[in-house]
Amino acid sequence: MENKKIKIAVAGTGYVGLSIATLLSQHHEVVAVDVIPEKVELINSRRSPIQDEYIEKYLAEKELNLKATTDGEEAYKNADFVVIATPTNYDPVKNYFDTSHVEEVIRLVMQAIMVIKSTIPVGYTESIRQKTGSKNIIFAPEFLRESKALYDNLYPSRIIVGRPNGDERLDQAAHTFAELLKEGAIKQDIETLFMGLTEAE
Repeated sequence: MENKKIKIAVAGTGYVGLSIATLLSQHHEVVAVDVIPEKVELINSRRSPIQDEYIEKYLAEKELNLKATTDGEEAYKNADFVVIATPTNYDPVKNYFDTSHVEEVIRLVMQAIMVIKSTIPVGYTESIRQKTGSKNIIFAPEFLRESKALYDNLYPSRIIVGRPNGDERLDQAAHTFAELLKEGAIKQDIETLFMGLTEAE
């Protein structure tokens, strides 16, 4: 991958978002967005708001191009990629994932490629593409353990990126995103799979 610095915004600083933000900010400019000012402040002073040994270590010791903000609109405006890692709490009573935060982000993002990392129901990416008319959404499931999230990004078992079949532009974006994840990882020769959206979900 050429050394073009890519601008990335990450929506949500739970363990998924913060581990991705930390991983990618080793080589690229990353802005992490959260609605909670205290979390933003902690990240900007290089302290982790969540318990994760590797995140804590990387924030404290590594040269990271990472800043946090509560101003999502501003962060998304200049981004090449927006990684959506907002919480989608599962409601067992209604039997659905609350994807309202994901949709809030999608509505704010105009030109960036969006990568949904949140936990979502099968078929969601396709339906939200139709609902919002956005042609810029791909999906990358994560296989992370809480408190080991950054470790699992540094040594991933595999990388999966879902994009619509037959869309060359998004296929290229999916490959670029996979390369970003690999570039930040320590493990070499990571098995990488590209598939249709629903299949990836």
